[in-house]
Amino acid sequence: MKKIKFLSVFAVIAGLLLMNSCSEEFLEITPNGSLDQTVLATYNGVDALLIGAYSMIDGVANGYGWEAASSGWVFGSIRGLEANKGTDSGDQPAINPLQTYSETATNGYLNAKWRSCYEGVSRANTTISVAAKALEAGGITQEEYDSFVMQARALRGVYHFWAYKLWADMATGTFVPYVDETTDSKTVTNDVDIRPMIIADLEAGTNLPLNMGQIGRFNKTVCQVFLAKAQMQMYGDYAAALSELNEVVTSGTQPAGGEIGLLATYGDIFDTEFRNDKEAVYTVQYSVNDNSGAWNAGRGEVLNFPYKSGASPGGCCGFFNPTQEFVNSFRVDPATGLPLLDGSYNNSGEELLRDMGIAAGGIWVADDGDPETTVGQYLINDVVTAYDPANPYIDLAYRSLTGTESSPNVNNDPLTSPSDWELIWTEDNSLPLDPRLDWSAGRRGIPYWDWGIHTGSDWIRDQSYSGPYSPKKQVYKKSQEGTYTEVGNWTSGYTANGYRMIRYADVLLLKAECEAQTNADDLGFGEVNLIRERAGNTAGWVYEEDGTTPAANYMVNEYTSPFANTADAMEKIMMERKLELGQEGHRYYDLQRWGIMVTEGNRILDYEKTMPWGNALYGNATVGAEDVNFPIPQRQIDVSNGILQQNR
Repeated sequence: MKKIKFLSVFAVIAGLLLMNSCSEEFLEITPNGSLDQTVLATYNGVDALLIGAYSMIDGVANGYGWEAASSGWVFGSIRGLEANKGTDSGDQPAINPLQTYSETATNGYLNAKWRSCYEGVSRANTTISVAAKALEAGGITQEEYDSFVMQARALRGVYHFWAYKLWADMATGTFVPYVDETTDSKTVTNDVDIRPMIIADLEAGTNLPLNMGQIGRFNKTVCQVFLAKAQMQMYGDYAAALSELNEVVTSGTQPAGGEIGLLATYGDIFDTEFRNDKEAVYTVQYSVNDNSGAWNAGRGEVLNFPYKSGASPGGCCGFFNPTQEFVNSFRVDPATGLPLLDGSYNNSGEELLRDMGIAAGGIWVADDGDPETTVGQYLINDVVTAYDPANPYIDLAYRSLTGTESSPNVNNDPLTSPSDWELIWTEDNSLPLDPRLDWSAGRRGIPYWDWGIHTGSDWIRDQSYSGPYSPKKQVYKKSQEGTYTEVGNWTSGYTANGYRMIRYADVLLLKAECEAQTNADDLGFGEVNLIRERAGNTAGWVYEEDGTTPAANYMVNEYTSPFANTADAMEKIMMERKLELGQEGHRYYDLQRWGIMVTEGNRILDYEKTMPWGNALYGNATVGAEDVNFPIPQRQIDVSNGILQQNR
């Protein structure tokens, strides 16, 4: 199992003894490899079980990993069309139908995600049952019992809430099973409205203290945010959610008691060193090089790194590439620095240039004069990127016309040596755009953390299948390799860069949405502008190697006119969530909550299909009314002997 960092070593060891595998079906609610419950009826025993329940918060256990990752890269971001599968068509083919809205109930990713949710539920229930035995036996105090149960109930509520978002269908009255410590596994059904039970479990967690003393546990604030999300998503109860979120903003803390708020600069949010800084209301704790064989690292995201071996992070596996439509969304009105809310960013002349089909190339350098190296020595057909200092936002790609092993092309600056170099591509970065783009997507010619510039197609596994962009937010710095990455495994993509499950910016935008939906305060105007103000902090922009030249023509301003009404506010809040939280697993659930998954999904699909890679990725895909959720896994229906009903 995955440990929660900073919890007691004894508890972690005990938890490892208990949780060594996962059952295939949630109906088997006895914990795997379990000891007699009377043996565990002590403080340390119950705490170990609770750690086992927490360990499912990343979605990963033996038997499934990236398929069920709670970071939402598959079910939230790819399904929400802010990213595509990436890689090539043959790798992890079960994702293909998920991104084309053609999945069936036999899809293996759906079954893995179901098992993950209900494994978490099972572990939470076992904690509650054993805590009761420990209290009865005098092994724990009433106060300790209350804390254990409140945490376990909150976890149970979260795991059920995740399942609800994926499979509940209000139109058909089909839900998901609610399983507590008293449930008869032979009779539990999925035709009962489980929303009140989810709310009750999450409300139990709001009685926890603000300071739990350990960063990986839930506290009052974390549970309040989850409760607000459930109230919004399941009931559209924005007034109740606003009450919780107001308290979070005014008096909330991190689980270990630290302050919460916006970090000063956007890029720092995703730097591994800042994974538990104040922006992180709740971060899923990962650790590396701890003798766990990378089981405590970010296993759910291990595929999501550029593909180029040696000169880019991870070296594998090229999954999770941002879509062109997502990238275009960062275009701004050059007169105001505000988003193009009408979708005109996809119009010809407004969309961002892509290097599809252009050979990869790093920055041209002169010969370093070292006979032991080939730095600055180019052969015929080698491609480089050059910059004209007079036009800092224009990247020029040149192909060498000369150069052999014995007589390489050296010291001939492409800008001034037309007989030695052919200009093959011009990347115009002069269109004004929101600076958050270049922290959200890797694109050619733009510095990528401290790895140098993104050199283009050689960072992409199959550009003709998945387009020219790379993931970035969860990726580590070159200077952090070996410290925040697992050493000696098949990839350095096992990292300590924990998933920011709840960010303070997310809290502000949820609060803004509640204000807009209830005609409260300024309809979210102030919250949106706080986030845009941070985006405009020039200290947080991506810069060229000189540290002073912005990598692109960045421009972002705050709104000056108050939001006119709910519709006006929501249009701006929806876009702000896309720009601020893109690639973080929220988008599909946002579109689901707003009731626009079908219309927005088809709008984006229509555009993406026009891309050179669009047909390979999406074919004739469309989003239908049934695609606001997923089919219940057939495997689970089969093993329930027909008790569970399909939701479509």
